[in-house]
Amino acid sequence: MLTIGPLTEPDRDEWEGLTRSFHAHWAGRPGRPAIEVDDDGYERTWRRLVNGEQIRGVCARLDGTMVGIAHYLFHASVWGAGRCYLAELFVDPQVRRQGVATAMIEWVAKDGDEHGAPRLYWNTEIDADARALYDKLAVYRGYIVYNYSWPATTAVT
Repeated sequence: MLTIGPLTEPDRDEWEGLTRSFHAHWAGRPGRPAIEVDDDGYERTWRRLVNGEQIRGVCARLDGTMVGIAHYLFHASVWGAGRCYLAELFVDPQVRRQGVATAMIEWVAKDGDEHGAPRLYWNTEIDADARALYDKLAVYRGYIVYNYSWPATTAVT
């Protein structure tokens, strides 16, 4: 049985394991600098997620075991209702293609709508395996994302 719900205090260790797997998955990919997150960084992000004010986190459990995580946030929009940005989505490779990612995206979209952010969006790589799913759930509008980094930026926060 698949369940989706907000991250809570007892989820800390399982969440960190999946988050470290997420970081390892993306490390060294073309155009992506390696992300070094120390233990304090994981703790700081965890606190922000369970606080639920700036960023939110949900997990997917399959038969009681955490198999997926999603991190997202709400923000204002210049010309309309607020927006919901899905910053990170990760499903354990062992359980992919079983509806976990779809259920998590739908859960986040519903939460966004309930909090005045009826538009959900996210970024992915052009050749990401997950695009087959994303193309079923959402509309690709052809935008390109640019990331500007200040030269003095060295820490991940």
